Order: sequence, then structure tokens, then C-alpha cells
Amino acid sequence: MVKQKYLDKAEILIEALPYIQRFSGKIIVIKYGGSAMLDDELKMKVIKDAVLLKLVGFKPVIVHGGGKEINRWVDKVGMEHEFIDGFRVTDGDTMELVEMVLSKVNKDLVAKVQSLGVNAAGISGKDGGLIKVKKKMPEGKDIGFVGDIVSVDTKLVEDLIEKDFLPVIFPLGMDDEFNTYNVNADEAAAAIATGLNAEKLVYLSDVEGVREDPDDPESVLSELFVHEAEELIEKGVISGGMLPKIQNCIDALKGGITRIHIMDGRIPHSLLLEIFTNKGIGTAILSDEEEKYWDGKH
Repeated sequence: MVKQKYLDKAEILIEALPYIQRFSGKIIVIKYGGSAMLDDELKMKVIKDAVLLKLVGFKPVIVHGGGKEINRWVDKVGMEHEFIDGFRVTDGDTMELVEMVLSKVNKDLVAKVQSLGVNAAGISGKDGGLIKVKKKMPEGKDIGFVGDIVSVDTKLVEDLIEKDFLPVIFPLGMDDEFNTYNVNADEAAAAIATGLNAEKLVYLSDVEGVREDPDDPESVLSELFVHEAEELIEKGVISGGMLPKIQNCIDALKGGITRIHIMDGRIPHSLLLEIFTNKGIGTAILSDEEEKYWDGKH
């Protein structure tokens, strides 16, 4: 008699089949950040998930931040932390450190992908003119080399995908004078996903998803349409640090992406659980034209 645990494994694989059929050959942009980047074991699990997606026919693109690692290095070299309205004040010296740290993080992720037998290419938003920016001035305040995205040119990323590479991108950009700017990784991921006409955008961070009750961790909503997300913003249910993230999602969905997933990257293999199971473990935000639970099951 076959043991139940093996039958359960087969059920899980079969549950994934319709998702593999639907999204094979489609681009999926994974924004990777938060505490999940600090734990080496967890980092490897995220990379394994991305590699598995590639090997079953998806076209993953990783866009990563590195804020916590930057903070560690700022402390290490004795520099001061300064934030205005949630934005890191980035003078010339800080920008130099940011680029150095993000590059180090990037090459570490590339090495992990390569170790699993898949070719990866690590680039920044400066390469190939990927991310063009202008100076960000929140409420007229000068916060240094922090950029607002003006446009993206995804040709280099498309070429890498076509040549069977897994692109790993860190969020820097250049202005018209070719100065380097730090860019918010959530914004960069949304802009790149829109430019690539990606099927999905996934945010791996330190939040479980969108909560119906901000104080109740058990109230995570599995799926939301854009209009429902906008209603939650109007009611003040979505606020604080989650607000700009959801606003980025809404803009990207209106720009042509069909589904965006927000999930807790600290949960091992959260990426696979969200994409390949009916209910998932985070929140999927859908364009209003999409259907919930596309195979009709909860």
C-alpha cells in the first residue's frame, strides 16, 4: 500500500499543474527584500524557488533591495543614518556605499543561482539605460541622490531572458547628466514589470499580505481586485508603510500586469506556495478584468 504522505505529495504536484500550464513561458518579476535577505538559509530557499520557476517554464526576473544590509554597513563604517519622510538621505559618500553594498548583494545572489545550474546575470538599473530617473524632492526637500523613475528601457533584460539567463537587478538609476541615484526597490520592480509586460509581479517582504483588520494577523485577504484595494485605502485600512506598496501595485495593474502577489518572504518557500496553490499564503491583487481563483476553487 502506498503511504499517504506520498499520495499527498502527488496531490500537491497535481494542484500546481494548471498554474504551470497557464504561466509557462510568461515573465514573472520577483521583488526580493526585507529580513529574508539576511538569513543565508532562507536566501537559498528563495533562490531555489526562483530556479524551480525557471526550470518549469516560467521566465523569472529578480529585482532586489538591500536596505538592511546597507544599514549594517553604514554602522560598520561609522556613518550617520538620516531619513526624511521615510527616505534615506543619500549624499555622495552614502551613494558610493549604497552602490558598493547593493553590488555585493547582487553578486552573492548571482552566485547562488549559478550554484544550482542556471545561468544568471547581475545588472543594475544603470546598465543598458534600464532605469532613467530625476531627483526625488518629497515636499520640496532635498534628500540627495534619491531618484524618481522617469522611464525604463527593458531591452537589455529582454535580451538576457531570450538568451536563457535569469536576470538579477539592483535598483540604481541615472539622470540626464548620468549621475547615479538610489531608487526604491518596490518602485523599480513595478516599473520593470510593467516595461516587460510581465504576467505577474511578486513582492517578498516582511509582511504576510494585506490584512482586513490591520491589528489581526489572521485577517490576511487571499485576493483583492484593484477597486477593492482602492476602497480599503479610502477607508484607511491600508495605511502606513503598506500604502506606497499597494499604490505601486495598483499603478502596475493599471499599466497592464494582471496579478501581483504580496507575501512574507520569511516563510520558507512562500513563493512556490503562493503561485502554485489555490489559496496561496499571501495576498494576490488582481486587475478588475481578472477572475479570482482561476480554476474556480478555494
